Amino acid sequence: MSRTRTALALGLAAAGALSVASVTATAAPAPLAGSTTVTPAGHSFKATLSGKATLKAGSVTVTCTVSVSTGTVPAAPGNQNASGPVSSPISPPTYSSCTSSIFGVTPTVTTSGAWSVSMQNGSPITATMTVPAGGLVVQTSGLATCTVTAAPTAPANVAGSWTNGAPPSLTFTNASVPVTVTGGFGCPTSATSSVFNAVYKVTDTTDPAQQITVGP
Repeated sequence: MSRTRTALALGLAAAGALSVASVTATAAPAPLAGSTTVTPAGHSFKATLSGKATLKAGSVTVTCTVSVSTGTVPAAPGNQNASGPVSSPISPPTYSSCTSSIFGVTPTVTTSGAWSVSMQNGSPITATMTVPAGGLVVQTSGLATCTVTAAPTAPANVAGSWTNGAPPSLTFTNASVPVTVTGGFGCPTSATSSVFNAVYKVTDTTDPAQQITVGP
């Protein structure tokens, strides 16, 4: 065999080996999630908006300055998960004192259904808020009449983070939320997702001297 053919054969063999290695690497399973413990077990908590919450769909931004949700840490042993997150049901967050980025348009936010939040210990500690299908609706009145429905066809997971502290905080930064928008002139009807930003301070309402804490 000539040197040229030999080099070509070796090159093809090497390329094939790399291809097999790439497929093998891609097919490797993701690492398992670590353990999570949320304490104090069985304690109730209240999440109160700090600052403002914004929901931006297309060119329209709705800003609310009041938002509250409540929930309960699962009782032991449900407050521990050896290989994943710990989930807690929460009340549908209320939103009030809301304004729109469009002049002459007033938004009203309503929430409903079974909401939840789950915590996964790590660095950082991740938080996921689950919005039930159709669980958040923004309706506007005035110069533009629009309806924005979050999680329009199925529950949606909103990614955030948790920071232990006194009090701890639950933060959503440019979190994506699927939406549908209906309405006439001035409504961002082509938008299929929105961006959510908010920071909540969380207090232990069973024993205010304690803090809700996420650990391994």
